[in-house]
Amino acid sequence: MIKVTFDIETKNFFDTVHTNNPADLDISVVCLHRSDTDQYLSFTEDQFDDMWQHFTDADVIITYNGNHFDIPCLQTYAPFDLKSIRHIDIFEDVRKSTGKRLGLDGIAQATLGISKSGHGSDAIAWWNAGEVQKIIDYCLQDVRVTKEVYDYALEHGSLKYTDRDTGEVREIQINTEFWEDNQPPAQAGLF
Repeated sequence: MIKVTFDIETKNFFDTVHTNNPADLDISVVCLHRSDTDQYLSFTEDQFDDMWQHFTDADVIITYNGNHFDIPCLQTYAPFDLKSIRHIDIFEDVRKSTGKRLGLDGIAQATLGISKSGHGSDAIAWWNAGEVQKIIDYCLQDVRVTKEVYDYALEHGSLKYTDRDTGEVREIQINTEFWEDNQPPAQAGLF
């Protein structure tokens, strides 16, 4: 099974496009990991034609909050329906388990002791400063973190987060039963 874990960064904020629709944002960089080759790759907008094959090769695409951000944003560029590819959104599975909207950085820190290397607003500032390599490095780190969170959840059936009220690290159960199955039932987090 070919798994493609990906993340995007944008050139602008919602307030500059006067909407909160991710499809209205402009993408600066897309980074991804292919499980079959263990490659991490990056693509700027002028390289997107070379990127689509990685998505069409995928049996499943993996994101963190992709249903609400990455997929709608990337769909405006895609020459095919991204919903035709099976999708696992780890964020949705975390939300289903906890009832909370927990960020990737907090999950990664509590579960793996690793962090993202910045924030999406940093990527926009780097874009405005012409520092594209910094965006690529940041986005690749997000993909690494997402992949490692996925791998951990798959192996352990759980993830961890730090409770904001108590400061305790809490373990949450994640149903990964159908993550590696090509024919999952309809459920949140999957297209």
